[in-house]
Amino acid sequence: MIPYATAAEAEAALGRAMTWAEAAWFRYSAATPDYFLYCHNVVILLVVYTLAPLPLALLELRAPPKLTSPYKVQPRVRLTAAEFLRCYKDTARMLLLTVGALQLVSYPAVRMVGIRTGLPLPSVGEAAAQLLVYFLVEDYLGYWLHRLLHSAWGYDKIHRVHHEYAAPIGYAAPYAHWAEVLILGVPAFAGPAMVPCHMTTFWLWFVLRHVEAVDTHSGFTFPFSPTKLIPFYGGAEYHDYHHYVGRQSQSNFASVFTFCDYIYGTDKGYRYHKQSLAKMKDMEIHNDENGRLDAFNGWKQD
Repeated sequence: MIPYATAAEAEAALGRAMTWAEAAWFRYSAATPDYFLYCHNVVILLVVYTLAPLPLALLELRAPPKLTSPYKVQPRVRLTAAEFLRCYKDTARMLLLTVGALQLVSYPAVRMVGIRTGLPLPSVGEAAAQLLVYFLVEDYLGYWLHRLLHSAWGYDKIHRVHHEYAAPIGYAAPYAHWAEVLILGVPAFAGPAMVPCHMTTFWLWFVLRHVEAVDTHSGFTFPFSPTKLIPFYGGAEYHDYHHYVGRQSQSNFASVFTFCDYIYGTDKGYRYHKQSLAKMKDMEIHNDENGRLDAFNGWKQD
């Protein structure tokens, strides 16, 4: 809760006029306890989970396969509307019970690490730098926890639930055993614990992290996607291979970037897979050219 009764008091403490964003934040949060601001995470998570995968889900369900197949990583796999809805309901219920319950007990940790709610708001540069750190920390720690979940015990008892979708969809991004949601929540919180931020940055971090997870599980890869401009970004095709292989997968454990898999040698299966696909495509092109040449020679002889 902001410790100022009026905007004039807040500006006097800042020594300057509030920006429009700070004024809006003051109006919204001045009388709201910090605990309730923190609990916004539950609402934000459910809203993002509901809306972020929806466009591609509708595209897969409504658009003709000829239109979408060139962009689907596994074009032969198509789920029904009932299967999409079941995934959504099961996952939303699990998120509400696990993340919602976690909110009730985790606020003291948020206060302890220094997540603040007051003024001033962070600059764009400060927030961007913090978010970059959070993505890097989460990617590195998540990589090792993901590898641990692919141990025999971890997979059989916990991680197999997430791999029920061998061809993932956006709504299956957080589809997992409740224990996995809690385990992988540790890397997500580690960044803000190491580099404390403002509550608005904290919210934005979880929005971006979930949107990224939806993207990598979407099952679609588009040549015009802005994510292709992000260095070392894995994306849907990269993570889709991990789901495609399933239990035996020892490749592509990183959640966001590709450098951990490259450094620790866990992208070899994926690179071999890509090389094999490239060779098959070259053979198809070569056979097609030979077929056209044979047809042309036959036409000349006629």
